[in-house]
Amino acid sequence: MESEGNSEKKLSSSKLKKGSNIIPLTGAAALLTLVVSLAITAINKRRNSKRKDLPGCNFRVNLSASEILKLADRIIAKSKEVHDAVASVPLDKVTYKNVISPLAELEAQQFPLVQSCVVPKLVSTSDKVRKASAEAEKKIDAHISSCSKREDVYCVVKAFAAKGEWMGPEARHYVHCLMKEFERNGLNLTATKREEVQRLRAQIDELSFQYVQNLNDDSTSVLFHENELAGLPAEFLKTLEKAENGMFRVTLKSHHVAAVLELCKIGKTRRLVAMAYGKRCGKANLSVLEYLVQARHKFARLLGYSNYAEYALNPRMAKTPSKVLEFLEDISSSLSDLANKELAMLKELKKQDEGELPFGVEDLLYYVKKVEQQEFDLDLGALKQYFPVNLVLSGIFKIFQDLFGLRFEEIADADAWHSDVRMFSVFDLSSGELLGYFYLDMYKREGKYGQTCVVALQNGSVAFNGARQVPLALLISQLQTDIGGIPSLLRFTEVVSLLHEFGHVVQHLCNRASFARFSGLRVDPDFVEIPAKVLENWCYESFSLKLISGFHQDITMPIKDEICKSLKRWRYSFSALKLKQEVLYCLFDQIIHSAENVDIFELFKHLHPKVMVGLPMLEGTNPASCFPRCAIGYEAACYSRIWSEVFAADIFTSKFQDGLLNQHVGMQFRTKVLAPGGAKDPIEILSDFLGREPSIQTFIDNKIECSLWH
Repeated sequence: MESEGNSEKKLSSSKLKKGSNIIPLTGAAALLTLVVSLAITAINKRRNSKRKDLPGCNFRVNLSASEILKLADRIIAKSKEVHDAVASVPLDKVTYKNVISPLAELEAQQFPLVQSCVVPKLVSTSDKVRKASAEAEKKIDAHISSCSKREDVYCVVKAFAAKGEWMGPEARHYVHCLMKEFERNGLNLTATKREEVQRLRAQIDELSFQYVQNLNDDSTSVLFHENELAGLPAEFLKTLEKAENGMFRVTLKSHHVAAVLELCKIGKTRRLVAMAYGKRCGKANLSVLEYLVQARHKFARLLGYSNYAEYALNPRMAKTPSKVLEFLEDISSSLSDLANKELAMLKELKKQDEGELPFGVEDLLYYVKKVEQQEFDLDLGALKQYFPVNLVLSGIFKIFQDLFGLRFEEIADADAWHSDVRMFSVFDLSSGELLGYFYLDMYKREGKYGQTCVVALQNGSVAFNGARQVPLALLISQLQTDIGGIPSLLRFTEVVSLLHEFGHVVQHLCNRASFARFSGLRVDPDFVEIPAKVLENWCYESFSLKLISGFHQDITMPIKDEICKSLKRWRYSFSALKLKQEVLYCLFDQIIHSAENVDIFELFKHLHPKVMVGLPMLEGTNPASCFPRCAIGYEAACYSRIWSEVFAADIFTSKFQDGLLNQHVGMQFRTKVLAPGGAKDPIEILSDFLGREPSIQTFIDNKIECSLWH
C-alpha cells in the first residue's frame, strides 16, 4: 500500500502559471503539441470576464463575517415569508402556482445564498470569517429543520397532492419528495406520537455522539521494545513517544495501527496491537450501540416501518433490507473460491516465515503487502515523478473534453478567496451552450477543510418563468503547494482521487434536472458515487494513463506499459479477501438494523468465520464497539460503497473499456445517466443506458480475471 506521507518532490519543468493555457495532449502525445496546441486546447483563457458579470451565477464570494451573518438572517426571513404565504393558502384554493412553485423557487434561489454563508468555513483564510460561517450554518440548519416540521405547510401540500392536478413527472416527483420529507418527520402522526418521534431522534443523536466520543477519547497505548517493532522504518519509530523505561509507545490511532499491521515483522506484536485496537471501548460502546439500535427501531416503528433499515433504505436505490442482504451475500459467496486461494497463499507465506503459528486476521495486511512487493514491480513513491500536478490536470481535461463533448475555459481574474483558486466556465462543445462553472481550490493551507471533495455552490434549475440558473461547483483538494518554482508531484492515489472528484464536477454540471432539489449532486445516495467510480477506471488503463502522465523532467516520457499493467493487477490484488472484510461489516450493520433483539457480540462472532472463509474473530476483541460507521453517518447504509463499485464496474466494462474516448458512448452517458439527476429512478437510468438491468456479474468476473490466479 502507498504511504500517506506528506513530503513531495517538486521540479519546475512542467510548471504552469495560474491562468496559463493547459495543453490537453500529454505524455507521448506531448511531442505533437507544438503543432496542434493552437488547434486543440482544453482550457482557453477569457481575458475580459469578471466574476461579478457571470450570467446565471448567484453565489457570493468574499463576504465579511458581518455580511455572512446578515445574509443568513435575510435567508431565514425570506424563507419564513414564503412558508407563511404557502401555509395561508385556503385548502380549497391550492394550486401548483401558489403552493408548489413558491417552495421550489425558494429552494433554487436560496441554495447559492446558503452556500455563500456556509462554504467560507471550509475555505476562508480568515478565522473570524470561518467562525461566522459556522455560526450562520447552525442558524440556517435550525431554521430548515423547523420548516420541515411545519404542520400548516404540510397540510397545504397534502391538500394539493390529493387534488390530483396534472403535473409533469419531475414536478410529481418533487411533490412526492415534499410529502415524504414531512412524513419522515412524523407530521402525519398524532401530536403525542410526533413528540415521541422528536424525543427518540434527540436520543439517537445523543447516543451516536457518545459512541464516537468514547472512541475519540480513548487514549490506550501499547509499549514495545525496539526489537519487537522490527520492520518498521526508523522515520516511523522517531515519531513514537518513549516511556520512562525506554520502550516505544504505540497508540491505537489508525495511522499507528496501520503501520504496525502492514510493516512489523513480529507476529506477536501485530497480534497485540490488533487485539488492543479491537478491544477499544468494549463494554461502554457495546452498551451504547445496543441502546442506539433499540431507539432506532422504535423511531422507525412510530413512522410506520417494520425496522430501522426499512426506514433508512426506503428513499434509496436499494429500497429494502432483503435486497441489500441478498446483494451482500451474493457478492460474498461469488468470491469465496477466490478468497480461499488468496488465503492459502498468505498462510503458506506465514508458515515459511513464522513456522506453524496459526494465521489470523491480524496477519492479513502484513502478508498481503509482502506478496504485493514480491509480485509487482511497483515503487509507488518513485511513481510520483510521472504525475506533475498540471500535467495530470491537463490530461483529465482532455479526457473529459473528448469523452463528454465539453469545452473548458479559464476565467481570468475571477473573484475568489485565495490567489491559488482558479475558476472555469464549461460549455457544450457542439452547441456552445454554457453548462456551468467550477472553482479549483487545489492546495493545502492553514484553516482549510482537510479532505478532498466537491461542494455544490449552486444547483441548476428552471424557474416558473423559464429562466435557467446554471450550476456552480467547487473542487477542494489537499495538494502540496509549489515551492521555489518546483511543481507538486502527485501520489498515484491522489491522481485517482483527483479524477474521481472531477467526475463529480462533471456530474454536477451535466445534470439537467429542472428542480434544484434534483440537480447537481442531489441524487439518490446509492447512485451519487457511481459516475465518479466509473471514471476512476481511466487511471488503470494504459491509453488513458499515458494521457495524464509524463516524467517531470521530460513530459514526452509517459508512464511505461509494464507499470500500467502492474497498477491494474495491484488494484485487484487480494481483492476477494479485502472485499469480504468489508462485506462482513456491511452484513453486521444491515442485520442489527433490520432485526430486533440481536445479540450484537454473538452476531459478529458468528459472521466472522462464515464470511472470512474460516478466519475467526480475534480472541478478546469486540469489533461492534469500534465500528463508528454503523453508529453515525452510514447506519443501515454501509453497503453503499460496494453497491456503487459493483454497478460502476458493470457500466465501464460493458460500455467504455473498448473505447476510452468514444464520444458517442460518452454522450449517451452524459444524456442518459448524468442529465436526469435525481428526477428519475436510478435503476431506470442505468437500465436505459445499459439496455438491461445492472448486474453484479461483471464486477465478480473482473475480480477473478485480474487475480494472481488467472
